[in-house]
Amino acid sequence: MNAFEQLAASLLTRAGYWVYPSFKVALTKEEKIAIGRHSSPRWEIDLIAYKPKDNELLVVECKAYLDSTGVQLASFQKPKTDRYKLFNEPKLREVVFSRLTQQLVESGAVIENPTVHLALMAAKIKPNEHSAVADLFQRNGWVLFDANWIREQLQQLSEGSYENDVPSVVAKLLLRGTNG
Repeated sequence: MNAFEQLAASLLTRAGYWVYPSFKVALTKEEKIAIGRHSSPRWEIDLIAYKPKDNELLVVECKAYLDSTGVQLASFQKPKTDRYKLFNEPKLREVVFSRLTQQLVESGAVIENPTVHLALMAAKIKPNEHSAVADLFQRNGWVLFDANWIREQLQQLSEGSYENDVPSVVAKLLLRGTNG
């Protein structure tokens, strides 16, 4: 798990989710054929986040892109792209979500019939495309955790009681007033 995924997991945990990083979905041979990937290894999801009280399951893709252009709208408008397969391939999404849900229910990690949402945690979205990306996500029922959401969560961390983890300590160092 990379540093941004660790931050995302920590923030989602604080938002009431149980988080599992680098979750591998064990697709059957038939499911691999159905998605056109006959020799695909287990499908890996950056983070799954489950909120028991709402029976809500998030499938979270994490993209920092801090020193780049950021997430771009065009990446979601191409039929096949290497970066956002679950967003761009409805059949793939359906098969992976179905197997993921079955795996989690059978293991006792979630209760039956969770509401499953695809989500993106993005530290940077191309500046002039943020509204268009947000609109696309809303139209598709996807969840967008953007830089504003991340900042709000870090601000809350900075104002809360001490927690011995990296996001909390860094938030306090950077966002609290200093003593000089």
